[in-house]
Amino acid sequence: MIYHLLHYLFSQEGRVHYGYENPFFRGLLACLTAFLIVWWIGQAVIGMLVRLKIGDRPDFDRVDYNELARDKANVPTMGGIMILAAVLAGVLLFSDLRNFYIHLALLCMIWLGALGGVDDYLKLRSADRKEGRDGLKSYQKLLFQVGLGVVLASFIYRHGQLESVDQPSYFDVLNLPFIRFDAATAIRLSWPLFAAIAVIVIAGTSNAVNLTDGMDGLASGCVLLASAVFMVLAEIAGNENWAVYLLMPPIEGAGELAVVCGAMTGACLGFLWYNCHPAQVFMGDTGSLPLGGLIGYVAIVIRQELMLFIVGGVFVVEAASVIIQVASYKKRAKRVFLMAPLHHHYHLKGWRETQVVVRFWLAALLFAILALVTLKLR
Repeated sequence: MIYHLLHYLFSQEGRVHYGYENPFFRGLLACLTAFLIVWWIGQAVIGMLVRLKIGDRPDFDRVDYNELARDKANVPTMGGIMILAAVLAGVLLFSDLRNFYIHLALLCMIWLGALGGVDDYLKLRSADRKEGRDGLKSYQKLLFQVGLGVVLASFIYRHGQLESVDQPSYFDVLNLPFIRFDAATAIRLSWPLFAAIAVIVIAGTSNAVNLTDGMDGLASGCVLLASAVFMVLAEIAGNENWAVYLLMPPIEGAGELAVVCGAMTGACLGFLWYNCHPAQVFMGDTGSLPLGGLIGYVAIVIRQELMLFIVGGVFVVEAASVIIQVASYKKRAKRVFLMAPLHHHYHLKGWRETQVVVRFWLAALLFAILALVTLKLR
């Protein structure tokens, strides 16, 4: 809204102000605004969640870990609503609302936010009534995530085809980290393959962030760093000169997603104010599912799906630890880790929760730096 107001005012005066036109600058403003919104409404939202008795119910398969997590009982969850509200405000205030990719980003956030909210509500209801149902079934959540992936892939692919009528477009290329992008020899993806990759990336990242959300500040800190990196990558992808210089595929209009990433960065930073140890609130699936899905969506649009494996290295490792643990137990009836996801394993090994979280933050920071370094290692 502020963007459109400034655009109107400067167009009336016949002047161009390149500051407000730059998505990265507006992303920084969205970051600051989202932080202030979460910081401002945090206590009120936490108080509301406490009054509504929307508290966490730690219930793990291991008695010893339940003992470690006993201090988390009744800490309010569903704090993701304040993250989503701040992201929405930042996007509405500072993005170009005519941009097609902004529309899809809002769809992604609302869809997964609603899915996570329903899941959190059912978990809390079953805990209160002792019904034995622990939220939505895994296949139910996956069904909605896959459906969203197909919808987003359809719109992105169709939009890219329309954009490529008059000029070359690289919406469907497969971009490889560490390898120079060459428009002449770029690998083009067919619609089925593009859709399959989009579904895997969006659903996978959404679930990976959800798995990482198991300790005070862990998921919010890691998402903060990943969002900041994708803010930079979106700005580069949307600027043809920068994209060509850094040997990345230029994607017209994708620069506006820097505003979305900036808003996510600020919202997570503000949430960390209340979510750091000892946490006053947890984001729940209401926050983790849409945050992960948005990161995956941005990676798809700017053609950096494989770069996501580097940027979100912590999420990849956390998800992989669960897959390895389940596969090992089913095949050999033995566990590889004391407990999965991986952060629980280290907690049971004797690391304090704050040690686990800070060390995972450091790993996330190193992955973020490595991802940015790859831009020049081509």
